[in-house]
Amino acid sequence: MKSRIAVLASGGGSNLQAILDHLDALGHRRAGDVVLVASNRQDAGAMERAERRTIATAVLTDPGPSALDELLTSHEIDLVALAGYIRLVPPEIVVKYDGRIVNVHPGLLPAFGGPGMYGQRVHRAVLEAGVRVTGVTVHFVNEQYDRGKIIAQWPVPVFATDDAGTLAARVLRVEHLVYPRVVQGVASGRLSLQNCATAGIEFVDSKPAFTLLPHEDSRLAENIDLALGC
Repeated sequence: MKSRIAVLASGGGSNLQAILDHLDALGHRRAGDVVLVASNRQDAGAMERAERRTIATAVLTDPGPSALDELLTSHEIDLVALAGYIRLVPPEIVVKYDGRIVNVHPGLLPAFGGPGMYGQRVHRAVLEAGVRVTGVTVHFVNEQYDRGKIIAQWPVPVFATDDAGTLAARVLRVEHLVYPRVVQGVASGRLSLQNCATAGIEFVDSKPAFTLLPHEDSRLAENIDLALGC
């Protein structure tokens, strides 16, 4: 039986779309289906994407645990994927869905994480710190912002010419490749709190995989698959 996945999003929903596209591409091999998309914003682009796919949607106007618990229970949710969801998931929900809530972060945690560190704020902080490498982290969610057990990380270079916008675009491209594969792995049970391990930095032909250009995304995807054991 396939896992029933809920995606919580606050923004445009590009990571939601990446998950949907990846599961579509897997066909009968997919381990789950997105059956619910919920947001704290009625006008979130993620809601429009879900409606176009006739996926059930809900607006989370009540930040308390009861409303979210009732929503997830009513849809018989097995796995929750946060995709640009800026609210802290209530501790009661984290405990109930322990090991079944995942999040993607546009940086290499534990650096540049924590309350208020999301979106452009992360990329601006990276640039201000002068680091040469940032990246993508996918992790299980616990009671603290960005402190849950790391499932996978993938590096992304920071160039001298970058601003927050160009860096965000480069990081997002890798999010769209890493996150859906982790969601598939958790949905299948292959990746769990008990057996997950950080994928780390992979290399291709003695060059960092993150230097591949956008038109080489299929090659990057293959190396992410290898790193995650897909």
